[in-house]
Amino acid sequence: MRRLATPRLATPPGTPRKKAAAAGPQGHRPATRDSADRQRLDSLERLIVASLEDDKAENIVTLDLLGRASFADRMVVATGIADRQISAMATHLEEKLTAAGLKRVQLEGAFGSDWVLIDAGDIVVHLFKPEARATYALERMWGSELDDEAAPSA
Repeated sequence: MRRLATPRLATPPGTPRKKAAAAGPQGHRPATRDSADRQRLDSLERLIVASLEDDKAENIVTLDLLGRASFADRMVVATGIADRQISAMATHLEEKLTAAGLKRVQLEGAFGSDWVLIDAGDIVVHLFKPEARATYALERMWGSELDDEAAPSA
């Protein structure tokens, strides 16, 4: 039996999204956005924050990741007190984002978890219980304060 050689792949396997995330901030995402993109992002951010406020989320923080991360341009972090509240916030947010025209909104950990992730494309939303939020400290990891600390002193 003759064995056929398998062709070698010119590029490493993986989805375009994974490749972009691995490429880092200088990957496919521009460091600046045009005004139409910025307005769309602002509109989605307002929708997300309003939905979380309606569901009594606490300590809602929005972080600008433009030019700093390849996976999203903005991040919203909020706290919920109980599993049920966090699940309800995630479900309501998914419904509102879908109604606003987003075709693919992905939820991770929505049922009985200390941390729920909502991937809305250019905006990522993290819903935490207070203890988990303190443990992961995403605001410190992605906040602008780190940029100021990392800047060389003159």
